[in-house]
Amino acid sequence: MLAACLESLGLALCLTGSLLVMIACGLPMWKVTAFIDSNIVVAQTIWDGLWMSCVVQSTGQMQCKVHDSVLALSQDLQTARALTVISAVLGVVALTVTVAGAQCTNCIKDETVKGRVVNAGGVIYIFSGLFVLVPLCWMANNIIVNFHDPQVPPSKKREIGAAIYIGWAATALLLLGGTLLCCSFSQVVRGSYPIKYAPTKTLSVNGDFDKKHYV
Repeated sequence: MLAACLESLGLALCLTGSLLVMIACGLPMWKVTAFIDSNIVVAQTIWDGLWMSCVVQSTGQMQCKVHDSVLALSQDLQTARALTVISAVLGVVALTVTVAGAQCTNCIKDETVKGRVVNAGGVIYIFSGLFVLVPLCWMANNIIVNFHDPQVPPSKKREIGAAIYIGWAATALLLLGGTLLCCSFSQVVRGSYPIKYAPTKTLSVNGDFDKKHYV
């Protein structure tokens, strides 16, 4: 019962984390304009994402432009694209593997094999979280370094956008959910000792209990 609860909770956390990874991958708010000037009247806000850049006017109008060339992007953006997509793909693979070995499904009959499959799904989810954590931390570090660099003009300074925070939340969910899936395979959760039942007493031909049970 405890193993099934851990599997359900871990799968729910990992599934939510994978969805957040896909959302963070598509959002253009990885880098946003930093308002550090004394003038509070701002005409436009710039969003920089993995796939496009958007300009939001003070009137509420928004214009987005997809990045034309991949090679023209900075190294951190290229790496973030690749690792985030890999993380999303691993999330889909891990979901398939975990569902195949879950106790609520009959894809695999052997309980030992089912536990190992769920454990493999948890490990894949953990790798998915680590894959998306690398570009998030790299991008956040570059944003902070450029923000404090006096040689960068104020118009070029950026702040950490909502997509990075969503990605960090997704990483936490993936790592926690993957750990729960791995823990559900442990002998402590599933029971170290199998249940053994005493043999039933048999009746002899004349209706009495077999005497060999009393020897």
